[in-house]
Amino acid sequence: MRLKLLGVSSGKTGCPALYETTRGTFVVQGKRVQDEEAIADLVNLQDDEFYVEIPKELLRYAREAG
Repeated sequence: MRLKLLGVSSGKTGCPALYETTRGTFVVQGKRVQDEEAIADLVNLQDDEFYVEIPKELLRYAREAG
């Protein structure tokens, strides 16, 4: 799998960022969620899964790529 940077919402490079993969999926780079109440709301989280928080405006790059 390879990643193509679609955009960042910080106005710079780095976090948060959105990538498109060669598998037709997206990868997000964001801040680790550390709020215990928010983590408790996650549904069916598997051992190989993780969760990051990104700003809503970052998703515009997904719409543009699609």
